[in-house]
Amino acid sequence: MLFFRKPLQGIEHPQMEADLVIVGGGPAGMACALRLAQLIEAHNGKNPHSQFSTENIYVLEKSREIGQHCLSGALLDPRSMHELLPGWEKEAPIEAEVSRESLYFLTSKGKFKVPVIPPPLRDHGNYVISLNRFVKWLGGKVEQTGITVFTGFAGSELLFDGHDRVAGVRTDDKGVDKLNQPKSNCEPGYDLRAKITILAEGARGSLTKQLVERLALHKDRNPQTYGVGVKELWEVPGGRIAAGEVIYTLGWP
Repeated sequence: MLFFRKPLQGIEHPQMEADLVIVGGGPAGMACALRLAQLIEAHNGKNPHSQFSTENIYVLEKSREIGQHCLSGALLDPRSMHELLPGWEKEAPIEAEVSRESLYFLTSKGKFKVPVIPPPLRDHGNYVISLNRFVKWLGGKVEQTGITVFTGFAGSELLFDGHDRVAGVRTDDKGVDKLNQPKSNCEPGYDLRAKITILAEGARGSLTKQLVERLALHKDRNPQTYGVGVKELWEVPGGRIAAGEVIYTLGWP
């Protein structure tokens, strides 16, 4: 989860009008943008006298480069990609197709191989990918449609009209010191006024939390649960692990 400073008060924020804003340039946000562009293209092909445009559709991504904050390695179930981009696997940055999986229970002194792989851990037909490179490739596809991806812009707060309807998003202010005071190079964030705002922030998104609190979406609901993951990159001698081999472990430490 990332924490953002509160927007500066008492300063004017430049206004931009948008048809649609997607907050979050991860796999979900990019897939959403690409599918939207496909629907617009299909509509325009059938309605020559009623054309839509991708010109005023924006994706906000807080990292400086597309994919930079997608840290997880990934095993990709390709079914959704087959629907979104038929033939995608011919050009996407795929490391390998899963060829073998195994599950081990670890102790402080050794390991035991589990003879049966539970169904959720069966990955035959899936692909080993770098999520960073995959999202960067997907973002390039989005930009080819004419949709603008703003990198280095985080959403700091949602904008509402007078009836608790989401009316867009304000981006974070630049040039602010650690006490949340403007410096000489301060640049106020933009108010992106949008007809539709889509939140694709991932788990515990800051804007999603604002929306949940404001509209009491958590009332009479079970609390959400989260897990903390740690990513490690291991470099091993060539030949130790076959391309496409997936190893799961549980137990010690």
